[in-house]
Amino acid sequence: MSQINQLVHENSLNKHLTKFQRQLLEKNLQTETIPEYRQRISIMLLADEGKTQTQICRTLSCSPLTVRHWSFVAKSGQAHNWKAQAIGRPKLVTSEYLERLKQLMSESPKSLGYPFARWTGQWLSKHLSQEFDIELTARHVNRLIEEMNSEARVVEATEQQSQVGKSGQIAILDL
Repeated sequence: MSQINQLVHENSLNKHLTKFQRQLLEKNLQTETIPEYRQRISIMLLADEGKTQTQICRTLSCSPLTVRHWSFVAKSGQAHNWKAQAIGRPKLVTSEYLERLKQLMSESPKSLGYPFARWTGQWLSKHLSQEFDIELTARHVNRLIEEMNSEARVVEATEQQSQVGKSGQIAILDL
């Protein structure tokens, strides 16, 4: 009789996850240190046990939207992707990123093994996302380049004006 109860209990546990997925999530729950990832795993395990969204929200003190999302991930068979989505706000461009962008702009893509001779925003975006784990659209990379170029023009114009003042000559700049 106890084997029947155990079998019924195991069947009620595995509503959406395979046995392998459940074991993998339970193992990762024990080893994971980042609270947001632990929450994701817990949501999927509780949803698989048949807990309602309200029960999960109360148990984990999280929003219904979060529970709905990760429950859906578990139900759709994508539980292994619990770490695929980044946590929180997207990363901001760092000064190191901008310095590397400047450096790449002065280098030929061929020197890095690419088959083309000129950079595009799309290729710069792809290359920098591999180096820095910061994904930007090609449009945003082009915007950063334009900002860097306009800053360089302002610095250049300021230097020219200071040189003109020293020589006593009048120069018309940047019409």
